[in-house]
Amino acid sequence: MFRLLSLLLLLSASCLASAADYPEPLQGDFSIKDFQFTSGERLPELKLHYRTLGTPERDAKGVVRNAVLIMHGTGGSGAQFIRPEFAGELFGAGGVLDAKRYYIILPDGIGHGLSSKPSDGLHARFPRYGYQDMIHADYRLLTEALGVTHLRLVMGTSMGGMHTWLWGERYPDFMDALMPLASLPTQISGRNRVWRRTIIDAIRKDPEWLGGDYTTQPQSLGVATELLFFMGSNPQLRQQQMPSLLESDKAIDDAVAKGMHSGDANDSLYQVEASRDYDPAPGLEKITVPLLAVNSADDLINPPELGILEREIKRVKKGRAVLLPLSPETRGHGTHTIAAIWKNYLSELLAATAR
Repeated sequence: MFRLLSLLLLLSASCLASAADYPEPLQGDFSIKDFQFTSGERLPELKLHYRTLGTPERDAKGVVRNAVLIMHGTGGSGAQFIRPEFAGELFGAGGVLDAKRYYIILPDGIGHGLSSKPSDGLHARFPRYGYQDMIHADYRLLTEALGVTHLRLVMGTSMGGMHTWLWGERYPDFMDALMPLASLPTQISGRNRVWRRTIIDAIRKDPEWLGGDYTTQPQSLGVATELLFFMGSNPQLRQQQMPSLLESDKAIDDAVAKGMHSGDANDSLYQVEASRDYDPAPGLEKITVPLLAVNSADDLINPPELGILEREIKRVKKGRAVLLPLSPETRGHGTHTIAAIWKNYLSELLAATAR
């Protein structure tokens, strides 16, 4: 019994060590003066917050060759990747994205995290940003603040996955490889647009929203939280987590209470509306570097039965698509952050594009 206990303690300590076997991220802010959005609106100063792990390595010409850009999903931030399921699987010693080998950059997109956003004070007078604005701001963060003019890899989850497709089209020579996770290379439409419109309409038509100048969070923020909760996982997992009416009600009530406490209606509204300018489909042939798209079969936001990814990936010169089957490890749309499930594909992509 003592030997068994000792072994269990040793294994537990080993798991904890591997989960924390990456450096503490360094954080910083980059300010862009007089930032102009595609809408024509301007912000006197746009702040972008970011985190980095590792050290940039430059070649003989001074070009950084080991930088990796990882972009988060709607409502998230770069901080969401600093967790055992992601950083613990990828950034540690010997990991696919070992922070001793790679310079990892985790920005907070416009309107998210600690970057400039409506809740900072402008409320609904904040410029209406879109995905094109977000990737342009990240480009300036890389080139002007971090001195990065080339990326070893661009990858992202959900919204960040959509940004990855746009990066490949807008800056085709900027990276060696692309890996979008949990996304489709097509305009937001169908059910994907409907649930977003439901959030947008719930907030904008809520009398408590007061044109964005509320002093307490409007109840429509709870509606937004409920829809995001609904879309984010798969039925099997939800049934396991909530096998009774009482447990189901408690789970959604807890999620709404948390969202009402930590979220902001204007921020959520802008975050969901930002997808309006997303449409990589017309320019897929512009992507010239290897691209590996990974989706999961139980993703309610990007359901495989639509056949969109399988159809459109054929237009990407060096494109490949992987569909992860439903398993006890998948988490619906949230599978994008469970790196253990797909990191072998990332390893293959890096090996295939090594210089």
